Amino acid sequence: MRVFLTGGAGFLGFHVANYLAERGHESIVYDLEPMIPSDFPDGTRGIVGDVRDHQALDEAISETKPDVIMHGAAALPLWKPADIFSTNVDGTRIVLRLAKKHDIDGVVFISSTAVYGVPKKHPLEETDPVVGVGPYGESKIQAEEACVKARADGLCVPIIRPKTFIGTGRLGVFQILCDWVESGTRIPLIGDGSNTYQLLDVEDLCESIYLCLVGSSEKVNDTYNVGSDDLRPVKEYVGQLCDYAKTGSRIMGTPAGLVIPALMALEALHLSPLYKWVYGTAHTDSWVSTDKIKRELGWEPKFSNGDALIRCYQWYLDHKHELHGATGVTHRVAWHQGALGVVKKVLTPKRKPS
Repeated sequence: MRVFLTGGAGFLGFHVANYLAERGHESIVYDLEPMIPSDFPDGTRGIVGDVRDHQALDEAISETKPDVIMHGAAALPLWKPADIFSTNVDGTRIVLRLAKKHDIDGVVFISSTAVYGVPKKHPLEETDPVVGVGPYGESKIQAEEACVKARADGLCVPIIRPKTFIGTGRLGVFQILCDWVESGTRIPLIGDGSNTYQLLDVEDLCESIYLCLVGSSEKVNDTYNVGSDDLRPVKEYVGQLCDYAKTGSRIMGTPAGLVIPALMALEALHLSPLYKWVYGTAHTDSWVSTDKIKRELGWEPKFSNGDALIRCYQWYLDHKHELHGATGVTHRVAWHQGALGVVKKVLTPKRKPS
């Protein structure tokens, strides 16, 4: 099987490409950024291109002749709203249109549980209302609508709604957490950490994608939530990470009613990389039911939230020397901490000279 991965040079893409290679399948990586060859299996083809560029994408699909597409290309919440909508909505429509034109067997669309907004009902099920938070959540809803329309036109389009996924190679906001833990800094949770906030290891996400790529259209042409089975309070699994690190780092609760307005102000002033979806939901319950994908596709997660955080942290320790201080706005690079760097200094105990 030959799989065309849009957004394939990113965090999820390189995991999916390696997951597929281990099972004897080939990947074509299509992304705005060039593929880092050492991250990918031998023979992986990398094509630099934009999903919003109809002609370039048409030529890439025509030349490589993939069997299926995993559409993971997306503009993240730190991008400008215009780019978020043009990439996530217009880009998805172009991918679907070209998949139909080239008789592709199916398109697995990577959506997000951000489509549910900040609901009070849990667990969230695939049939629950969708209410996006900000341009990112709204754009994912519109992209899903395009996918449903494509299904009606005869295309197989499984939609996967993953919880926040982490693991080896994940940087972004989780690099900030890893940096603070390594430094022995106290980790301020938003709220007291008693809320249930479900995560997902990227390897478990890869398994769900794989099942949708290889499954028959009669079986997989649907929408699926994906998340871990670890429903412990946030303070327990973040505490597990601190215990693993043995750096003296520990969690601390904070008053959400004071912290959130402060983070909102810092975001407005461009002094913090944290955006509303991160700080606005971190103190709330947020978990989905995965009964449907377990029942219909036989998917089962292998990693807990704590396992995923530890795998992320250990990878960071093993590879931080390769980062060279580079920052950006994707999940594969560190984010500039801005004013959070000042907070880190305040919350890091001074080490006594030995």
